[in-house]
Amino acid sequence: MSQPTENPFPYTDSNKRYHTYSYFLQQRFGGKVSRISLNAGMSCPNLDGTKGTGGCTYCAPDGSGTFAGDAALSISAQFAQVAARIGSKWDTPRHIAYFQARTNTYAPAVKLRALYEQALSCPGVVGLAIATRPDCLPDEVCALLRELAQRTYLVVELGLQTVHDDTGRRINRCHSYADFLRGYEKLRRNGVLVGVHLINGLPGESKEQMLESAQAIAALDLHLVKLHLLHLLENTPMAQQWRQGEFELLTREAYVQVVCDQLEYFPAQFVLGRLTGDGAPQQLIGPMWSRKKLCVLNEIDKELVRRNSWQGKHLAL
Repeated sequence: MSQPTENPFPYTDSNKRYHTYSYFLQQRFGGKVSRISLNAGMSCPNLDGTKGTGGCTYCAPDGSGTFAGDAALSISAQFAQVAARIGSKWDTPRHIAYFQARTNTYAPAVKLRALYEQALSCPGVVGLAIATRPDCLPDEVCALLRELAQRTYLVVELGLQTVHDDTGRRINRCHSYADFLRGYEKLRRNGVLVGVHLINGLPGESKEQMLESAQAIAALDLHLVKLHLLHLLENTPMAQQWRQGEFELLTREAYVQVVCDQLEYFPAQFVLGRLTGDGAPQQLIGPMWSRKKLCVLNEIDKELVRRNSWQGKHLAL
């Protein structure tokens, strides 16, 4: 095994071997930038019966908006509330308004415009991040997104989770990989930066399948990638499946190996918005090791050094 050498990865100022979101934002905006998570009170086509019911089997009742604002409040009131809550951690005047909970393009364009404009008018907002599904991008919404992308930093984050449609059906995702590609291509034709979410540890998936998902999206023109650990949460269908012995949760060691393998195939320009995730402590069934998030990130750093590896290493071979 080759011995570790000086870090060859170019997109870092902290000796990380992958392209962190904080580094990207620092370079683009000249200082630290926080993300303010918002809840626009949206639904989802596999909640309301349009595509399915019950939502994705891992999804909590709040639709991945555990750390977002209160949907009963206006966007500006939510922004102020969340900004105050995280202010001690992120002491910065620059913010990205992040529409996080559920499907944030799943409404008429006129309603979406009002929500997005409210967010852009909040103090210190330098950009928008919009989480959505790839099958919820009608032409009029894409036209709105194109306009916004010409005015501000905008990234639309698509919840792909896996390229394997068998897994997609198992988790009740209610869209296919082909649907994802159509949505991705539509956004790029409109000049919109695209982010993609993958979940490692989905029921029935092997390490090889997780790597195949990473390799597939590595071939796309992406701006941002978020790698998530599967968090098993109470009050979800997946919790019942796990209790019935249908699948096992990843160990920390296995997760670190998967993430490092995936990073080696991502182009160096891809911004890594996340390498793990947070499950609400009061809902989390497991893996309990995920609560020590800094330890997970440190183990990823150590493994990359041990391998003498970095993001995109395999692309240069």
